[in-house]
Formats: sequence, structure tokens, C-alpha cells
Amino acid sequence: MPLPPSPEPIANPDAVVASAVYRDGRRVADVAITEAGAWAAKEGAFVWIGLWEPDEALLMEVKRQFGLHELAVEDALHAHQRPKIEVYGDSLFMVLRTARLENDALVLGETHVFAGRGYVVTVRHGASSSYSPVRARCESAPHLLKHGEDFVVYTIMDYVVDCYFPVLEQMAGLVDELDAMLIVRPPGTAEIERIHQLRRDLERLRRNASPLLEVCSRLERFELPIIDPVIRPYYRDVHDHVIRVNEQIGSLREVLSFAFETSMILAAARQNDVTRKLAAWAAILAVPTAIAGLYGMNFEHMPELHWRYGYPAVLAAIAVTCVALYVRFRRTGWL
Repeated sequence: MPLPPSPEPIANPDAVVASAVYRDGRRVADVAITEAGAWAAKEGAFVWIGLWEPDEALLMEVKRQFGLHELAVEDALHAHQRPKIEVYGDSLFMVLRTARLENDALVLGETHVFAGRGYVVTVRHGASSSYSPVRARCESAPHLLKHGEDFVVYTIMDYVVDCYFPVLEQMAGLVDELDAMLIVRPPGTAEIERIHQLRRDLERLRRNASPLLEVCSRLERFELPIIDPVIRPYYRDVHDHVIRVNEQIGSLREVLSFAFETSMILAAARQNDVTRKLAAWAAILAVPTAIAGLYGMNFEHMPELHWRYGYPAVLAAIAVTCVALYVRFRRTGWL
């Protein structure tokens, strides 16, 4: 009898970050992707696989092992999905957006989570931190990890949302720097571009954090596959964190708006001060200009044209008038 064909080799084995079997809250062994399905079918055990930008061949093998829905696999392959949760039979498919700052600019990544009885598969794309801390956190709490797949899904969501807070702290520092600078001097082209970039980054972060409210609500309140009632309260904690994230985003956007509006008001006030000063000096200079223009018309018959003291008298009149105007403008705050 001919031997059955062996499975095709994985085209990109480096994309497999971790693949392990857990039972009773403890790690049993590392397994190959081609053996994961057999382990997932065993009673009381589940497989947790982490992938980073896998190719189509690897995802097709994961699909074959766990019977994943083709639409979910297609989303995970092409990425660029909005945060959401989908139910396919007895399994869940979630899309989470990760974020971090690179050179003071927001860079978004993407994590797709497949979860069903016996398996949890995460697929990361783009700017996303390693989930090694999540795995270590779960393994350090076997009394919680023994709950299985739903607890793993919770820790992944909690980690993604908690990673928003350091990003917001860094952005808050940038906003504070701009706020302090805009009070001192009017914004230049570079500052206006920076304000625009920060507002755009905050809006992008809000668009990717807000949908998580609906995701958490569904996990917390509705009967979904693999989510046991004992784990549902944990998703309420994630829901609260998402609310805090959205509130901080809104606060930073308001601070930026207020700072820019204040800088515009201050710039207008400074412009008014300059205008008043120019008007005051123009009024002072108008006196000698008018007198000199009058006596520069070169008519033969003019009052005091041949007066001996006419020249010093005109100079004295100009000086007295200019000094009087200067004192008056100083008292009114125009100079």
C-alpha cells in the first residue's frame, strides 16, 4: 500500500513566532504547525500559535489544521482591516489595531485573532510589538490560563489596548511642548505642520480605538463561542480601558485646538500692537512732514518767509508738537 502524501513544507517557517500546547494552565510542549490540529482535538488541551506576516502557504496550512473560515483567512492574509469581531460557526475572528510612535509619528499595525475550541492563532502585520509578554503573563498565572482560549483572547486584547497608553503619553508630551511654544511666539510653517500631523495621528488612533468599544460589549454581554461566563467580566476591564483611551484622545485634540486658537488670538493682538505703534509714529512724523511741505512750496509771498527767527521757530514748533504727541501716545499705550 502506498504511503499517504506528506504535508507540503511551510514556505516561510520564520513567520512562526511561537507554537505551543497548553493543558491545565501549563505549557506542555512546543509543536509544529503540521501537528497543531491533532493536539487541538485532544480533550482539555489547546494550541496557541503566534504568526508574524505569514505568507499564503503558511496561512493555508493553519486553515487546514483548524478548519478556519476562508473569509477570515483572506482578511488575515491581506490585512488593512478595521477593528471588528466576526463569528464563524463555533469560532471567533477578531481584528485589533496596534499603535506605536516612530520619530514622533504614529505607525499602526494589525493583529488578527482566530479563536475556537482547542486553538488560538494570532497573526501580526506591520508595527506591532511582540506578544511574548502576553504569553509570559499567561504562563505565570496557570490558575487563570487553565480557563483556556477565552482567557488568552482577553490577555491579547488587554495588551493591545494597554499599549495605547504609552503612545498617548508621548503624544501628550509633544502637545505640551507645542502648547508652551505657541504661547511664547506665533506658529511658523513647521509648527503648523506639526499641529496638523498630531491632529491627524490622534484622529487615526481614535478611528481604530473606538470600534473596540463594540467588540468588548459583544464579548461581555452576548453569548459568543468559546467565551465562558466566568471570563466575561474581564472584558469589562478592557472596555473601561478603551473608554479611557478615547477620552484621552479627545482631551489631546481639544488641547491642540485651544492652543492653536490661543496662538492665533495672541498673534492678532501682537499685530494690533504693531499697527498702533506704526500709526503713532506715522502721526508724529506727519507733523514735520506737513510743515516742511508747506514751506517748501517756494512761493514768493508767504508769512514769515523773511523773518529772522522763522527757521528756529519752526524747528521749535516741530519739536514741541512731536514731543507732545509722543507723550500722549505713551500714556495711551500705543508706544
